[in-house]
Amino acid sequence: MPDLPDEAQIEVLDASVQEAVGHLGGVLPHYVGRHLAAAGLFLEEDPPRALAHARAAREKAPRLAEAREVLGISAYAAGDFALARSELRAARRITGNADLIPMLADCERGLGHPDRALAVASEPEARRLRGAERIELAIVVAGARLDLGEPAAAVQVLSLPELKDATPSEATVRLWYAYATALEAAGRRSEAAEFFGRVVRVDHDEATDARERLAALGADA
Repeated sequence: MPDLPDEAQIEVLDASVQEAVGHLGGVLPHYVGRHLAAAGLFLEEDPPRALAHARAAREKAPRLAEAREVLGISAYAAGDFALARSELRAARRITGNADLIPMLADCERGLGHPDRALAVASEPEARRLRGAERIELAIVVAGARLDLGEPAAAVQVLSLPELKDATPSEATVRLWYAYATALEAAGRRSEAAEFFGRVVRVDHDEATDARERLAALGADA
């Protein structure tokens, strides 16, 4: 079992997760809760380490939806799309959480099944998605269309009202980047340069390669 860092405390978990873990009884809430907390702490900086903690939590609480979801998300971050798909499906069966649909669809893409990704994205529950989750699903669907060699369809999927947001959120910036990628694949290079340029102007930490993509198009930010 992975060692628990001191900062991995149950108190860092969302209140709803703390409540669910608290119902386990005995010593399990402390053990499972801290491993879930550790998975969250390491998710971005060290996905394999997050995955190890998520596995430990799931091993002790296999029927806990939160443990299955965290394991699925950690496996996704670590690139283990088969495990991610299995665990996210289990979590969704328990909770009915439609917010997991974009990640589930992207797992199918990661496993080389863009057609299955489109099928997941077309499920009725996907219509309930709003905000960032709706944008994320559109990005996944567009990626599946690109995988299938359908760039025009990818552009259409991403033609959302949020493209015009004057004060972009993180989700909007991801949308701009995906839209620029689809435009470039469709041969619409000048429009692609415009949207890569938008990303560059707000991506102060250079978390994306938008500047390089823009330069490759022969344009400046």
